[in-house]
Amino acid sequence: MRFDVISLFPAMFTALKHGITGRALTRGLAELILWNPRDYAVNAHGQVDDRPYGGGPGMLMRYEPLAAAIQAARAASPAGQVLYLSPQGQPFTQAVAQRLAQTDALILLAGRYEGIDERLLNTQVDAVWSVGDYVVSGGELPAMLMIDSIIRLLPGALGHTESAGQDSFSAGLLDHPHYTRPEVVAEQVVPDVLLSGDHARIRRWRLQQALGRTWQQRPDLLQQYPLSDEEQTLLVEYIDAINESPQPTGSGVIRE
Repeated sequence: MRFDVISLFPAMFTALKHGITGRALTRGLAELILWNPRDYAVNAHGQVDDRPYGGGPGMLMRYEPLAAAIQAARAASPAGQVLYLSPQGQPFTQAVAQRLAQTDALILLAGRYEGIDERLLNTQVDAVWSVGDYVVSGGELPAMLMIDSIIRLLPGALGHTESAGQDSFSAGLLDHPHYTRPEVVAEQVVPDVLLSGDHARIRRWRLQQALGRTWQQRPDLLQQYPLSDEEQTLLVEYIDAINESPQPTGSGVIRE
């Protein structure tokens, strides 16, 4: 999959050369191409920003350099949608990442300063996405978040083919608790069910923990999640156990 990124600070994207994204780039599962709007500035000073009409604080990114950079990226990657990163965009979710991972190419526009000229949004941008209800200094970090979340969904990007499918949000729920060696840490023990070798019990425990954790931490997700009969039963058992005797998350509440 090809990612073209338009940014005034292309060096920031060296962070993607590490870990899962770095391996995917090295192995050719993904390709990252960077475009600097300064290379398309309309004057000798390389100016890419200007004062906003109507006054006000800060500067805006000019239309011409960004439009030229986008057009160059489109010419190099005709299939790429142009996505602008902004707090005013639609929420970027795991479901969106899964959908975008099915495409061949994306062109990500990382804004700076107070934003970009509205006319660029109207003529050059296909969609606007937000990674959260907060403001950061530019679109580079949000763009890297999007790229990372999409790359790990590409076939072959993860060491285990089931890893991405078990992540939080992938199935509409938060992930269940995880444990590794040693069995006892800070006087806390691994739940017995995970040591039982009974895969059916382990599956039910993990599902119940995912349901319970979502109920406790993100109840809004459950409002959109169609519970099966089994899931309804497991969640009721979890809630009953919590109400009867509050206990640490992950201690196990399945009733046999």
